[in-house]
Amino acid sequence: MAQIRQQGPEMDLEEPVLVEGFPGLGLVGKIATDHLIEELDMRYYASVDCGGLPRVGVYRGGDRTARPPVRIHASEEHDLLALRSDAPIKSDAVGSVAECLTEWIVGQDALPLYLSGLPAEREGEDEPDIYGIGTGNAAERLEERGIAMPPEDGVVTGPTGALINRAAQRGYDSVGLVVESSPQFPDPEAASVLLEDGVCPIADVEVEVQELLDRAAEIREKREQFAQQMQQIGQEESSQAQPLRMYQ
Repeated sequence: MAQIRQQGPEMDLEEPVLVEGFPGLGLVGKIATDHLIEELDMRYYASVDCGGLPRVGVYRGGDRTARPPVRIHASEEHDLLALRSDAPIKSDAVGSVAECLTEWIVGQDALPLYLSGLPAEREGEDEPDIYGIGTGNAAERLEERGIAMPPEDGVVTGPTGALINRAAQRGYDSVGLVVESSPQFPDPEAASVLLEDGVCPIADVEVEVQELLDRAAEIREKREQFAQQMQQIGQEESSQAQPLRMYQ
């Protein structure tokens, strides 16, 4: 039976924000979410046991504890949830995973922030642009924070796109943050923009992002194999935004 299994004691969360970190283009959502979890010392709160997820165990260097590949972390202090994923989602499981997670998100009365990269080649020191989309009444939050509208028609694919689809079908409030990102390599710079100009203002938290910029080369090297794997499996499994004309 598909479900989200709580790990450890209950937390008192009231209308929390949930930040989604499925791997996708440039690994921007994953890098941003992983950094958020580490910086805010968020606790492992629940395992995600949705149909179709990889049945593997994940472990970290210097830690003997094995955990499921998709987990939810939480911070009671910041009224914040974060979804961490250490494995790509197969295309035939995207729909069931999105439905399973959406049921839980709605039950928590959470505002989900769905993160995606938009393929773009940047020149020199150009900072990536970030755009915001929303379902339900969430567009008001984007207006309040001054996050720009997308300049052209587009579509979000993969698990992130499926989650946005579920929210749109229900008329449930959700925010999609789309940042220009490298189409070939992990992009810590784009992830830092996602956090600084999107996630933090909406979630009302403060996170230092300079470490992502200072360690950009190291992060790229560590995540490059994962990014190559995401490129190979195709757009149905890799969350990304793209112009609508390229999708049709």
